[in-house]
Amino acid sequence: MMEVYLDNSATTKAYECVGDLVRKVMCEDYGNPSSMHMKGVEAEHYIKEAKEILAKLLKVQEKEIFFTSGGTESDNLALIGAARANKRRGNHLITTSIEHPAVLNTMRYLEEEEGFRVTFLPVDRFGRVKLSDLQEALCPETILVSVMYVNNEVGSVQPVDEAAGIVKAYNREIVFHVDAVQGFGKYRIYPKRSKIDLLSISGHKIHGPKGTGVLYISEGVKIKPIVFGGEQQKNIRSGTENVPGIAGLALAAKEIYTDLEEKVARMRELKKHFIEGVTKLEDTTVHGLYDETSAPHIISVGFAGVRSEVLLHALEEKGICVSSGSACASNHPAISGVLKGIGAGKEYLDATLRFSMSEFTTREEIDYTLETLYNLVPVLRRYTRR
Repeated sequence: MMEVYLDNSATTKAYECVGDLVRKVMCEDYGNPSSMHMKGVEAEHYIKEAKEILAKLLKVQEKEIFFTSGGTESDNLALIGAARANKRRGNHLITTSIEHPAVLNTMRYLEEEEGFRVTFLPVDRFGRVKLSDLQEALCPETILVSVMYVNNEVGSVQPVDEAAGIVKAYNREIVFHVDAVQGFGKYRIYPKRSKIDLLSISGHKIHGPKGTGVLYISEGVKIKPIVFGGEQQKNIRSGTENVPGIAGLALAAKEIYTDLEEKVARMRELKKHFIEGVTKLEDTTVHGLYDETSAPHIISVGFAGVRSEVLLHALEEKGICVSSGSACASNHPAISGVLKGIGAGKEYLDATLRFSMSEFTTREEIDYTLETLYNLVPVLRRYTRR
């Protein structure tokens, strides 16, 4: 039986070279980067090199790169840190209604526990925020706006540059944050050019190690720490740095951006092929846009008359791994807020799977998946209680 991994938006297989490097740093170059001796200096060198790599890819300064435990912590530090640091100027925050839970739940926390007022912007049927809504939501009290780069469930790409332009034209003091966890490694993202103040990145979505992340903080942006301790990383993020993870994340970033355009073109080709194949099944729908303006790696498909979970396990028995909704929260399935947000038909709310590819996905795997769906879906529909 073929093993097919199509859940790359949940996590990715690490590059071999990343696994080797993480092991080397853990077992050989294991010093604490704060130590004064040779082992410490060696460890610090890995962090410095990682900052150089990331700063170069993002075209920012090395001192603007901070390492965290992942996308979730980067989002928390960005939102809570910036909201608290800027609350003298106002108490209004803006985000979209289809953000990852790491943003949505953090915004809810700020609203419920810290007294901020939050506007959650709706999206159109393709999962994109309407710029006119953003423009209307801005007010003199607004201090922070957060808009994701790529939606993790349906792959819609947000008009981030335009949104930043609107925000900065209204008041350039407003902090603009972007959760780029699903965008980094698929798009070339330059925060300075795009007027982005804070940018979140995760290691394990780009074939790097889990438990690693980056927050880009533009120089001059005020942010308060949310973790206290030994004052590492300019006291923005205390705690002994995860050197093996940081080294692995930087190497993965370097790898994924090598020949990026070819890799993305290949994924787009496979995405097109998969969509052409899957829509031959009747009563199926592809959520969001699936042209060049959507993410190259995410396909969200609704199969009317088959519950997501049933189809997911049926595919799993054939060696195919996919997810229903957002995998980062899908062990306690609830109806997807994103599907509701884009106005998906009722018959698809609990009948949608996400197929997400990587540069390792092959045409054979896609063909095998299509073949399996052709066999399974009609049969499962017959067994579904009407």
